[in-house]
Amino acid sequence: MRYLRPAALAAASLVLLLAAGGPGASADEAAPAAAAVPRIRPTLLPDRFGPPALRTRDLYTGAAFDACTAPPLETLRAWRGASPYGALGIYTSGGQRGCTQPRLTADWVRQAREMGWRFLPVHVGLQAPCSDLKRKPKRIDPARAVQQGREEAAEAVGGLQAVGLGGGSPVFLDIEAYPMSDPACGQAVVDFTLGWTQGLHTAGYRSGFYSSLDSGIADLAAAARAGSSPLPDTLWYARWDDHADTVGGGPLSPELWADHQRVHQYRGNVEETYGGATLTVDRNQVDAPLAG
Repeated sequence: MRYLRPAALAAASLVLLLAAGGPGASADEAAPAAAAVPRIRPTLLPDRFGPPALRTRDLYTGAAFDACTAPPLETLRAWRGASPYGALGIYTSGGQRGCTQPRLTADWVRQAREMGWRFLPVHVGLQAPCSDLKRKPKRIDPARAVQQGREEAAEAVGGLQAVGLGGGSPVFLDIEAYPMSDPACGQAVVDFTLGWTQGLHTAGYRSGFYSSLDSGIADLAAAARAGSSPLPDTLWYARWDDHADTVGGGPLSPELWADHQRVHQYRGNVEETYGGATLTVDRNQVDAPLAG
């Protein structure tokens, strides 16, 4: 029990007395308990076009990796035959990408595609208002979250087109883990993501969302249960549990994003060598539509 100073104790007693309806109040006369305020309130945006039609050939089920910088084509060639991977994450856009991308061009994508690789494009832009990441200082403005999400979507579309990924491709909004102590912060992330999804659908692209299972994914799951719309088409959740599956868990319950709509980043910062070529990667299991 938390210690209360005498003045605080007296105030607390008064609050309890008032809540009980004063001396001698019956149970029927006691004030009703205040309803709990939900962490995430529903937000509804128009989504005239919805996501692009899903083609069977767009679906990918299997192993994928992501690396900070797009690898050399020689490495992709070596890994394609020797590694378990058939897809990779590439950071196609965003003002807060952690690495430069000297190789990531339309020609690089074309050659990688010809080898049989599929892609998880990633956009790293504004982060949660309560984020404590010093290396990504630009934050979502809660008062403009929806509009900022639309703006980031437009930037992401430009990044996809620059590397030759056309309409119908997904792109994943990267929101790094953030503290869960402030509901207003989570609401801003949700509203930003709804604006992002709306903008991508309008432009003819699929919306993806990447975050920690314990922060961004938890708030998106709460938004889904609250009835918010339009939600991302695919969730890419980070939980480094070494389980190469897409079963979710915690806030990501079985009924949410259940129809080939999940990617699981299950281990990070692993050095792997195939065909004599070495990369440091994060490991992922995919059951979702990809670009390629």
